[in-house]
Amino acid sequence: MTHWLCVLVQTPAYANLGVGLSYLSELPLPPGTLVRVPLGKREMLGVVWDADTAQATGEIEPGKIKSVAGVLEGIAPLSTSWQQLVTFAATYYQRSVGEVALAALPPQLRELSPAQMARRLKRKSPAKAALGDWEAERSAQVKGGGRRPGDTEQSALPPSLLATGTGAPALTPEQTTVLAQIDEHAGPFLLFGATGSGKTEVYLQCVEQLLAADPDAQALIMVPEINLTPQLEERFKARFNATASPLYGEHAVVSLHSGMTNPQRLKSWLAAHSGAARIVLGTRMAVFASLPKLRLIVVDEEHDPSYKSSEGARYSARDLAVYRGKLEGAKVILGSATPSLESWHHSRPAEDGGRYLRLHMPSRVGGNDQLPATAGALPLVRRVDMNHQPRKAVFSLPLIEAIKERVARGEQCMVFLNRRGYAPVLHCTDCGWKSECPHCSAYRVFHKIDRTLRCHHCGFTERVPRACPTCGNPDIAPLGRGTEQLEELLAELLADVKRPGSMTPGNPRGEPLRIARIDADSTKLKGALEEQLAAVHAGDVDVLVGTQMIAKGHDFRRITLVAAVNPDGALFSADFRAPERLFSLLMQAAGRAGRDAALGAQSEVWIQTFQPAHALYAALKRHDYPAFAAQQLKEREEAGMPPFSAQALVRAEARTQEAAQAFLNAARAVAVNEMPAWDGWATVLEQITPYPAVPMTIQRVANVERAQMLIESPSRAALQQFLTAWQDVLHSTRSLPECKGLIRWAIDVDPLLI
Repeated sequence: MTHWLCVLVQTPAYANLGVGLSYLSELPLPPGTLVRVPLGKREMLGVVWDADTAQATGEIEPGKIKSVAGVLEGIAPLSTSWQQLVTFAATYYQRSVGEVALAALPPQLRELSPAQMARRLKRKSPAKAALGDWEAERSAQVKGGGRRPGDTEQSALPPSLLATGTGAPALTPEQTTVLAQIDEHAGPFLLFGATGSGKTEVYLQCVEQLLAADPDAQALIMVPEINLTPQLEERFKARFNATASPLYGEHAVVSLHSGMTNPQRLKSWLAAHSGAARIVLGTRMAVFASLPKLRLIVVDEEHDPSYKSSEGARYSARDLAVYRGKLEGAKVILGSATPSLESWHHSRPAEDGGRYLRLHMPSRVGGNDQLPATAGALPLVRRVDMNHQPRKAVFSLPLIEAIKERVARGEQCMVFLNRRGYAPVLHCTDCGWKSECPHCSAYRVFHKIDRTLRCHHCGFTERVPRACPTCGNPDIAPLGRGTEQLEELLAELLADVKRPGSMTPGNPRGEPLRIARIDADSTKLKGALEEQLAAVHAGDVDVLVGTQMIAKGHDFRRITLVAAVNPDGALFSADFRAPERLFSLLMQAAGRAGRDAALGAQSEVWIQTFQPAHALYAALKRHDYPAFAAQQLKEREEAGMPPFSAQALVRAEARTQEAAQAFLNAARAVAVNEMPAWDGWATVLEQITPYPAVPMTIQRVANVERAQMLIESPSRAALQQFLTAWQDVLHSTRSLPECKGLIRWAIDVDPLLI
């Protein structure tokens, strides 16, 4: 007997191929089954989907329908809740279901044939073997009459799944209160905790309690960036993968992020999908991990914009985590010292319409009667008015003296500037030439270390010219500054400072100061980031210079001074989210200081600014996020900005700017004036404001012109109705003569950058 199947394949939304494609199968395969299917001259991975075949391909000609090439046997079908998550994500973010579903699976899974996958699955992992042996033993015990004498409810669990509680530090009263609230309520929760207040220990305790109550349960812990995964993985493995007596099995904790090799990602995914992995740590892509027994989701640093995808399906992993928790009946904890304004707004009191329960941990872990009052306290914020410093000064004199004092005491300092390279522009003082990229509407950044001009958008790189390419002037100079320049300047300004050190061979007294730089350029090689972070933790670095890579999430125990150089640019940005991002970044950077109360020193944050009286810096000095959030939310409500409205961006890429804008404006005109009316359409249009198309901030990248159109609505439901109905218009508009040269288009729902 032959069965008709709807199969999802990886096709983008603008391909307009429907929900899926129709195939024939000799077996009635359930939805969620992974199969290999022919498509054109290729064979690719597909997912059997619960949809009518007519919905997939329209009118079907039986003679043209191909058969499934093979089934990936040994891999259980993806769960119904996973399918619902993918369907919701595709619908809400206006993408094809196949594009979202296949992108959520490991790349190597898309490459292996059924035979190759079968061979791989025959390799039984040690963790599964141990669990299988235990299950066999328990089965024999049950057949023989149940428990052995002296067995308790807990001893009926495998030894690898018993929590010993060893290694857990004593909880603070705030942590105890928060854990009790999480246990009593369903959530979602917004854990608003100061930097250093012990949020990670709360996560560890929640996972430990969950697994002690249900040994089959799984937890998903998400971090915004790959570089934060290793230290979190180390803490979780230290708690749950103890070498002497494994708590939950040797492979209970796995990571899942794009920095892993394809075989590593597949191994972690299979461990999670089979249930062998109890805890999955990952970046935004992990929100789609197949976890059949998911009972807890933690989104650490939930405010971070890295949770929003910037390519493909532009989803927000934070928002999908909340939705997935609702689907799976799992508790969701969003944690941050500077929550996003959307999450803060959602955590207002329930009687005012709040949907999250706000949990508060305002105090840092540390400080006791034997330590000074400053121990464990939040850092003191100092504002340096650069208007009173020498002209063109990069570092103020008081800051340099403060760094010298800290280093002399054996403490570490951190200097933060969110711009890599030596200088953002190289220019000619005679004719005004600047290092523009010939392929992008952006400047190439000057990197002094390898004497190159490098575009950070398309990657185009050239050697620095000996003279101005336009007028021949040999005196071309850097304009602005980046982390390379800060590292060089600090080496000059602190050249006379020696390390306090000791008489040990590895750290002799009187050595020159050690300055390290951590940014995307210094950590390109595999293992470089881990090596540099290890040097900081070991005390081999006195002054750390870096970008936002070092400003959040890291537990630097010996840093007592943090300096932010020239953060003023965001104060006058056209982007309404710029102040929120700046406040969050500075608060997170400040949180790296004074994390070890045993040092006893008052930690400090120095802000070098030309706007010292600005309200943002005043709130930062008080560590008063609630006041800052209240002021920002008031401004946004008055302006009708998110979270008090819903937004979407439609972006178009074309060979010319005219074609990109023509496509968007033509689609806008049809939507407003010519779309077929249906019941309620007039009401939807009344709530929609589509603005004319404009070039993107960086309008040309790699010789591709980019334009965008903003669509706003006070109603999220109305915006979704409009976008869904508008899809057919966008597909048909691209064939218009004035749109010739259009390459692609995409809808970005809830955009972060406008």
